[in-house]
Amino acid sequence: MMSDPASMDFEIPARPEYLSLVRALVVEAAEMDTNLSHERVEDFKVAVSEATTNAIEAHARACRDESIQIRCKITEDRLEFHITDRGFGFYPDQIQVLPEPDDPSRLNFERGLGIYLMRVLSDDVEIKSGPDGTQVCLAIHLSGNNSDS
Repeated sequence: MMSDPASMDFEIPARPEYLSLVRALVVEAAEMDTNLSHERVEDFKVAVSEATTNAIEAHARACRDESIQIRCKITEDRLEFHITDRGFGFYPDQIQVLPEPDDPSRLNFERGLGIYLMRVLSDDVEIKSGPDGTQVCLAIHLSGNNSDS
């Protein structure tokens, strides 16, 4: 792994066709640490994709055509992705609690697994949200500090 932190900033249009680019960025950044398993990289890719999808949807609801901001930060022991939108925001503590994914009653809900997946597939999740938008920071541990979720 690198000894100096690296940070890269990206802007993507708030359109679903750019999700594949974000997923590719996750894979490329994760490959900086050769100790990460393929499964771990795939899990983190899903988490970042969920956060980016939520940002795209937030822009659509707010009728915003601004870009979504994505920052990738790689340090000695962490890989972080920060996804920032300019939607209306939300209160993470007021999200409807849904049945567990393996609960049969969960089939009554078509959506709502995004934040759950982010929390399960990342080592650290931080959500800051307000009326001017939301920033989601997802991180996994690198160089022998990663857990196999």
